[in-house]
Amino acid sequence: EPLFELAEDGADAFYDGPLAEAIVEAVNGAPNPGGMTLEDLKSYRAEKLDPVCGPYRAYQICSMAPPSSGGVTLLQIMSLLAHFDMAGAGAGSIEALHLIIEASRLAYADRDEYLADNKQLADSGLSPEAVIAGLLNPAYLDARAALIDRSKAAEKVEAGDPSQYALEDGAGKWKRYGADASPEPPSTSHFVIVDGEGNVVSMTTTVEFAFGSHLMAAGMVLNNQLTDFSFLPVRDGKPVANAVAPGKRPRSSMTPAIVFDEDGEVWAAVGSPGGPAIIGYVAKTLIALIDWGMTMQEATDYPNVVYPRGAPILEEGGFDTQIVEGLKAMGHPVTMRALESGVHAFKRLPDGSFEGGADPRREGIWLTGVVEAQ
Repeated sequence: EPLFELAEDGADAFYDGPLAEAIVEAVNGAPNPGGMTLEDLKSYRAEKLDPVCGPYRAYQICSMAPPSSGGVTLLQIMSLLAHFDMAGAGAGSIEALHLIIEASRLAYADRDEYLADNKQLADSGLSPEAVIAGLLNPAYLDARAALIDRSKAAEKVEAGDPSQYALEDGAGKWKRYGADASPEPPSTSHFVIVDGEGNVVSMTTTVEFAFGSHLMAAGMVLNNQLTDFSFLPVRDGKPVANAVAPGKRPRSSMTPAIVFDEDGEVWAAVGSPGGPAIIGYVAKTLIALIDWGMTMQEATDYPNVVYPRGAPILEEGGFDTQIVEGLKAMGHPVTMRALESGVHAFKRLPDGSFEGGADPRREGIWLTGVVEAQ
């Protein structure tokens, strides 16, 4: 049986043997068949990536590198907001929400143009490390933050040009791309764990759409991750960085994060499901935790404000009419709807204990203590 092979051989069983054969058979026998071969699976390699890290207030936030867009975009949002007194603005104020939306607009514009499986962008002339360094270059982010007007929404927001603030690696090499066109349907899970020895896991996993590709192999749901590629390879006459290509991994929005304090100790871990809104869910939780002094559960519960698909969305029932009308008066075309984040998070308290948060919008609870094996 294929799943016995997995128990005996570990992850290698996915790429060779009965389990791999079942996957290939399911893909090629689908109503809309693919062209997967056993050699495709044998040649696949899971990669260990270095995290992307950046400062916010007194903390250091680390998250996932490309091909996930989550880490870089989250760090851009937080770095832009670091230029403003979010604590003074107050939780849920018109000013605070305006700043979150404007920072998100700038970060998502860069995300749509530059972030993809940068190892496969041979035509860019940039190494993956140079893309990350350029987008997180403090001088570049200072210039982007200066574009935020505290009194009104920008009429138009576009991707920036990091080469104007070039670091040594990649000076003058930045290529302009067309905006991404991926549907990015949400069906993702997230959890955080801290064990008795202080080891921490912040893990996001996805099959993409609900029940993935709706194909089963050896008892597993096969993912639909190809929808994370741009459905248009060229836009406005420019190639799209996240276009489909052989050997290329699709861009995701997964944003598992671990936060460190001034002493380099783990202070918090957070993440969420939610498609392209994941980045906003995590940013909101960290702002509520760090700037607004909320407990972990309060920060998790706090109403969401996100900018996932070209327009700001406020969580329905989370903000009163005065706040919504105030944002509209500033030029934000906000809409209200249910936002089903699934934040799971914890933070370390001064006494060394931990408090957790589990999002009431989805399933999950925070447990502490010794869990006995069943």
